[in-house]
Amino acid sequence: MKLWFKNGAWAKRRATIVADRLAPEDIKRVAVIRHAAVGDMVLTRPFLVELRRFFPNAEITLSLVTNYTRGAPLDLVDHVHMAYGRDQRTVPLSQQIRRGRELGRHDLLFDLAATARSFWLCKLTPASLKIGFPYHTLQRPAFYDVAILRSDLRFEAETLLDMLSILGHVHEHPLRFDMGVTPLQRDRPYVVYFPSASTPDKCWPHAHFAELVGRMAEDYPQYEHVVLQGIAEWERIDEIMAPLQGQGNVTGLRLDDFDETVSLVKGADLLVGNDTGIRNIAIACETSTVGIFFSTEPFRYWPRDGGHEAAFCVDASVPAVDQVYALCRKLLA
Repeated sequence: MKLWFKNGAWAKRRATIVADRLAPEDIKRVAVIRHAAVGDMVLTRPFLVELRRFFPNAEITLSLVTNYTRGAPLDLVDHVHMAYGRDQRTVPLSQQIRRGRELGRHDLLFDLAATARSFWLCKLTPASLKIGFPYHTLQRPAFYDVAILRSDLRFEAETLLDMLSILGHVHEHPLRFDMGVTPLQRDRPYVVYFPSASTPDKCWPHAHFAELVGRMAEDYPQYEHVVLQGIAEWERIDEIMAPLQGQGNVTGLRLDDFDETVSLVKGADLLVGNDTGIRNIAIACETSTVGIFFSTEPFRYWPRDGGHEAAFCVDASVPAVDQVYALCRKLLA
């Protein structure tokens, strides 16, 4: 293999020598570190799909962290390594180091996390080549042999695939998520609205959501309009549902089961949501989405191959209902 880059990446001199001695068919063991919440976890799927295609003889080990396991793509890997996370702070340091070393020796190691925990995992794990995307220049030689520059202006799933592109792999397009899920069948076609996010500051105002759902319910009476409630207490949808009581085609729904949620999203004709993992799940399920952004960068979670729109203002103000409504109509058309 060759390291295919001139700019936009970094590599140690020995990395070029090591890569020249390796061929894709010779790679037997690959480790992938991915410590992330459900939204970023599902965006890892194209990387793992292409990793398997590029290294057909390799066993893939996915390193997770105990406080982030929801939505992990276990169906795409051979082994799972579990590092102690924030929910295991009382575990002695010696035991944490021992658990880290259990990841074992590998031909290639990909760090898709770039966190303090993933850094020390890289130090504890022997590998012929270690590839990651550190945020600071000094982290490159400290933890990796090859570093990819990460951009907030590019779709996250494609940024991960850059780690394979630098080795000469050409990935498929559109991206393959291979989400093996059966779409939910309801009495009529439906649109899902998810008003929550990981933090309240990412949430479009409930009054805006109520107005949007009301207008959509009137203009699309043939659809069921499902408002999906989050798990936490602060994610309740009472304020949204109260002014919609007279709408017979509006339904409030709360699902605790992850598989049921994915099935619901897969069966929808459209999902409208904030910068949230549920929207990323919809992208992976090939369900059209309208994302609403004002506190985070839209381009990082906006695939540009059709079927997805992002509502945002150039001054980062809160998008108006009219803007989101117009994008919903565009996709449903």
